[in-house]
This record gives sequence, structure tokens and C-alpha cells, in this order.
Amino acid sequence: MELPLWFEVGSLVGLTLILVADLLLIIKRPHVPSTKESTLWVVFYVVLALLFALLMLAVTNGEYAGQFVAGWLTEYSLSIDNLFVFVLIMSQFSVPRAAQQKVLMVGIIIALILRGIFILLGAAIIEQFSWVFYVFGAFLIYTAWRQAFPGDEDEDEEKKESFIVRLLRRRIAVSDEYDGAKVRTVLNGKKVFTPMIIVFAALGMTDLLFAIDSIPAIFGITQSPFIVFTANLFALMGLRQLYFLLGGLLDRLKYLHFGIAFILAFIGVKLVLHAMHENELPFINGGEHIEWAPEISTWVSLGVIVASMLVATVASLIAARRDGLREPVPATGPTPVGHAEDVADEQGTPRSVDSHPSDGDAAR
Repeated sequence: MELPLWFEVGSLVGLTLILVADLLLIIKRPHVPSTKESTLWVVFYVVLALLFALLMLAVTNGEYAGQFVAGWLTEYSLSIDNLFVFVLIMSQFSVPRAAQQKVLMVGIIIALILRGIFILLGAAIIEQFSWVFYVFGAFLIYTAWRQAFPGDEDEDEEKKESFIVRLLRRRIAVSDEYDGAKVRTVLNGKKVFTPMIIVFAALGMTDLLFAIDSIPAIFGITQSPFIVFTANLFALMGLRQLYFLLGGLLDRLKYLHFGIAFILAFIGVKLVLHAMHENELPFINGGEHIEWAPEISTWVSLGVIVASMLVATVASLIAARRDGLREPVPATGPTPVGHAEDVADEQGTPRSVDSHPSDGDAAR
């Protein structure tokens, strides 16, 4: 049973309208959301995703609905990692708190565009070359290892990001101060860019690197481009509110990266087994399908994903509680920046960025 075209078109139109309405609310009423407001929005998007899964179940069958839920949970967990690095970028660039909602929304839109491009490319490649699942699987297993045991190999990525930021500053005039959430402002009668343009460049690079990790992961759960895109869309839609809701809790999720690493490794193995089952490479089993290679079902994948995140979250909270009993809590409360730096190292995203242009890069 295929997903009806009217369902796909109607869903994309409806979700686009929700995103536009969310964006208009931010533009009309820029503010720092309260914990209650953030909680309500996060609950709204989670319930909306579950209702979408139920609607998909009613329109088609349980297999598609299960693929969506598994894909959404996978992308949601990876998006939380993305959130850690957003925290780091906001902190290092000293983005005004009142402007952070707009900045996050721009980052989410950039992420959706980049992931949409990767989804189209991935679907086209998979349709033509079934052996690409070997590549995706090996890449995810490598990514899982890097996630669980980060080393010094991320230094090149840090230099790459620093080079792009420095190059951007050398090419354009950038003011020393922000002007709200504006990208352009007037300084001494001359139009110049604000540091916000540098923030957007850092967010774009981060989104690109995360898309490279996340798209192969969800293609290990479903080969439907529509389910892949909607799962990404639902995972990203509540990310802005989740940023303000979690706050210091991010610093307490010290084992979350192990849960994400296990999910990536599991999906990587699943992709390799799928590639073996559909094998067409002449130098493997004479180009014949490897019949003994098992196909892992969507429901087993969903169970592994949920269990991994639950175990990682509970273990993190227990460890945080144990550490809190041993050491006094600072009066100012925990900061997520330190853990955000760890996540940046694990993901290969930039760990350190300058908060303001240097003297030589100030407004000209």
C-alpha cells in the first residue's frame, strides 16, 4: 500500500503553513519565552507528530506509521545534539537573548533546506545504486564510534570553520555590535553587516555537517523520501522551543551521546545487512543476494531507538543526581556551554568561535 498523493501534498502544505505561522509569531512578537510557554509548544509539536502518525496509520498501514515514528525519534535525538552546538554558537557569539528566537528559526529553516537537498540526492542515489547502503552503513558505524569516543580528528573541522568565518569577515564590513536581530545596519551613515551574518554562517556550517550524519541514518529506517522529510520536519519544528525549555538540563545529559552512538551503530549494521540481502556487487557472493542476511523490521528498530534514549537519559539523570549530592550546586546554576563543546568535538562541528570581530576585521 502506497501513501496517497493527496495525503503527501496536503501534509506538506499544512506543515508549511504551521512553520510560516510560527515564523510570523516570532517576527510580530520577539521575546524570550517562559518555561511554561516553551513546554506548551514542545508538547504541541510532539502531540502533532503523534497525531500525524495516527493519521498515516488510518490512511495506509502500520508499517508506514512505524517508519515515521522511528525516523522522527531518530532525527529528534540527533537534533538534540544539534541543539547543544546551537547553545555553543549563541554563547560564543554573545547573541542577545531577545534575538535568539529569530536566530534559531533561521537556523531551522537553513537545516530544512539543506536536509531537503540531501534527501532528494539520497533518494536518487539509492534508486540507482543499491550498493550505496554499504557506504551509508559503514559511514554510520564510523560516526557512532566518533560520537562515543571523540578524539583529536575534529581539529581540521575547527580550522575549516574558523577559516570560513575569518574569510567572511575579511570580505565584508562587519560592525562590532548587534542591532537587534538585524543582519544589516547603518553605522556612521554607511550600511554594514552586523555580527548576525557570522552567526548565520556558523549555523549553516553546523546544519550542513549534521545533515551529512542524519540523512543516512533515517534512510536506514525508511526509503520513502516523504517520510524522511516529514520526520526531519517534525524533529526540527519544536527545536526552537526545546532550546529555551532545556536550559541547564543539557549539561546534565552526560550520557546522551552514548545513546545516540548506539542508535547510529545499530542503524549502520541494519543498513549493511540490508545491502547484503539485496547485494548486486559482483565481488561479494558472486553478485548474488545473501539470503542469510536478516532484514531488521521497523518495529525492532523503533524498540531499539526508544530503549537507547531512555537508558541514556535515565543514566544521565541518575549520574547528575549522584554528582549533585557530592558537590554543592553553584548559585548561578549549571551552564550547558561546557557540554556543548563536548558535543561539538564529537560531531566534528566547530568547537570554538570568536564572539566579536577582531580589531582588523571591525567595521571599515
